[in-house]
Amino acid sequence: MRFAFFGSSLVSSYWNGACTYYRGLIRCLHERGHEVVFYEPIAYERQEHRDIPDPTYARVVIYDAQTEGQVLRTVESARQAFDVVVKCSGVGVHDALLEAAVLDLRAPVTIFWDVDAPATLAAMEADERDPLRAQIAEFDYVLTYGGGDPVVRRYRALGARDCVPIYNALDPTTHHPVAPRSELRADLSFLGNRLPDREARVEEFFFGAAAGAPGRSFLLGGSGWEDRVGAIANVRYIGHVSTRDHNALNCSALAVLNVSRESMAANGFSPATRVFEAAGAGACVITDAWEGIEQFLEPGREVLVAHDGADVSALLRELDPRRARQIGDAALARVLAEHTYTSRAAQVEALLTGVPA
Repeated sequence: MRFAFFGSSLVSSYWNGACTYYRGLIRCLHERGHEVVFYEPIAYERQEHRDIPDPTYARVVIYDAQTEGQVLRTVESARQAFDVVVKCSGVGVHDALLEAAVLDLRAPVTIFWDVDAPATLAAMEADERDPLRAQIAEFDYVLTYGGGDPVVRRYRALGARDCVPIYNALDPTTHHPVAPRSELRADLSFLGNRLPDREARVEEFFFGAAAGAPGRSFLLGGSGWEDRVGAIANVRYIGHVSTRDHNALNCSALAVLNVSRESMAANGFSPATRVFEAAGAGACVITDAWEGIEQFLEPGREVLVAHDGADVSALLRELDPRRARQIGDAALARVLAEHTYTSRAAQVEALLTGVPA
């Protein structure tokens, strides 16, 4: 099949948390014989902060999105050229226009692929005049990168024909164990951009833990934290971390922290991409608590679970390198066995062809 994706970016992770999800899925769709073209706008300085050159597994079309006319001409160029047209959530530029335009293409299959379902659903449920709410029944499928049955029920209540979670996962060709690097060593590392929907939870689980464990070292990566870290003696801030350095970051700390966005934690069944990246590197992951985690990793054996910053501090006090290594090894084995993008791509293919994977 020929796929057209209209998404945020395939080549840049800058202010683009879904990047590794797109890369893993699309690479594996390509490996299964499908052809993919990824359309991404010039926006948010993503092209100036590219992590990778154009990949071999997809053709990348970068378009100017300053005007509606430029966007519409780009979408029109895809007419009658694809078997499956995908509009991803959170492109960040002219999303409503793109959603209407891809439906107008009348492709054999049109998909709305939601990489932030709790936020998208909240917006639609709060506003009966929301444009996507009026259009959602026109898409053949809604696919989400998480959310489980709660998200499926809410989408169907809004008229979606079908909603299927395609969970994020591990791409072992990209995320894997590497040698630690001295400049990235820490007792606990956290990587995440500063977002309103996550900031309070980062204050609790990361900064709160740092305050409760002054003898431990904490490393913070991600954009937007510059004004928050100066006065905290045991927290070191390194800013944006390129995807090429994620493995080293995950392998250089005693433990790696995952902090879900508020909407994701409230909904549950939405493991962040970072969980699989860190587990794929063999890291010991400490995650905030959310419903459904045991579907992906076994608490206490493959992942450590904290309910607040005090829990994180306590887990760190009890953690030594041997125990961290045991948890990291167990997590790596689990994600390689059950949670790779190879299996997710097979799930997508089975859904679209009707042939079981």
